[in-house]
Amino acid sequence: MNTAFKSLAAALLLAGSTSAFAASSVDLTVKGLITPSACTPAMSSGGLVDYGKISAKDLNVDQVTPLSEQTVQLTVTCDAATLMALDANDNRAGSNYGNDMMEFGLGLINGTEKLGAMTLRLLSPVADGVAARAIGSEDGGVTWSNEQYLMPDNLISVADTSVDAPIPVQVLTSDLVVSPTIAPANQLTLTNEAAIDGSVTVTVRYL
Repeated sequence: MNTAFKSLAAALLLAGSTSAFAASSVDLTVKGLITPSACTPAMSSGGLVDYGKISAKDLNVDQVTPLSEQTVQLTVTCDAATLMALDANDNRAGSNYGNDMMEFGLGLINGTEKLGAMTLRLLSPVADGVAARAIGSEDGGVTWSNEQYLMPDNLISVADTSVDAPIPVQVLTSDLVVSPTIAPANQLTLTNEAAIDGSVTVTVRYL
């Protein structure tokens, strides 16, 4: 083996061992920001929408039955003007009749039957006393567009009339319109009382 070949072989072995060593480790980077401001969300009536008792005979047999829209007042109060958004988590995930990505479930009855679904819509938002418009993001806040509906996989914030981007807000008020539908009666076993059991947690996310 000549000297040049020996040198090349040694270099290749050294390169190989370096790559093998590098592949044996990985770095974890933890990042974030601590914001001095805190925001508190609240809803009128304690966030309760009660439809009372509905007769099974009043439900459509082979199509969904829409219930009347109900509105609660949503307020978010911050210590100072803050860039933030709202994130909605479906506490009855998997019970959404129709599996529509825009809707939230109303719970299961008889263990497996999906009772229905509901949409949540922000209407007439006001940011620090000024009329604003709702915008949404489906990529965690990277891009924004006009959107009124809170969904399990999006963020909702508010913007002014000029740019599709969140604006800092200290006090946000908005109507939150709840629109439920009940599944077709022929797909439900309604021999006993069945509870409408929708539950959504709305959380403030800081941007």
